[in-house]
Amino acid sequence: MKTVVIAVGVVASALLPKLAFALEGSAARGEHAFRACAACHSLEHGRNMTGPTLAGLWDRKAGTLSSFTRYSPALKSSDVTWNDETLDKWIADPQRLVPENEMTFAGIKDPQTRADMLVFLKQATRHGAPSVAQRGGMMGNTVPNLKQPDPDERVESISYCKDTYRVKTADGKMHDFWERNLRFKTDSSDDGPKKGAPAIERAGMMGDRASVIFADPSEMGRFIASNC
Repeated sequence: MKTVVIAVGVVASALLPKLAFALEGSAARGEHAFRACAACHSLEHGRNMTGPTLAGLWDRKAGTLSSFTRYSPALKSSDVTWNDETLDKWIADPQRLVPENEMTFAGIKDPQTRADMLVFLKQATRHGAPSVAQRGGMMGNTVPNLKQPDPDERVESISYCKDTYRVKTADGKMHDFWERNLRFKTDSSDDGPKKGAPAIERAGMMGDRASVIFADPSEMGRFIASNC
């Protein structure tokens, strides 16, 4: 019977996932791996994006950052505190750690990559750590600063006729967009445009899609005029 118990224990241990935080990680490799997260999370205090800032993350209870208001009910009620073990499980499979959370990220299955990312994050998010700009890191340009847009990015007027928006920029050019290809957004952060001076960001392989970004939602009605 003892032999059977030992054999079962060995098989069970082999099936357990390897814990990344038990491996030796590389901060340099971890910074590179963080590119998968940088589009949604900043490392700077007070700078929330699609997701909350990761600054000061260790030992923080999940769903409690007061400056971020878009946590899912599942995360707010999860009773998870972020540490090496919980972050490893979260990065590996967010839905497994907190079912029904709203993070659209499948996870990183390779334990070495997670170990690298944990080392990098622990250094980059600690209190008093230099900002991305001070470090000269590659995440510094994740969100462009729109306070001083170039003339071809600064919007002067927007008109709408039938199914087409016409956007005039400060360089004197007019740009036509099918109504489903132009999005209207706001950015009230320090990176957002000045009030009354929206900016346009082009997208799509042919530049046929774009977003017009305002400082405040109240500006949209003043800028968009029906004109056929």
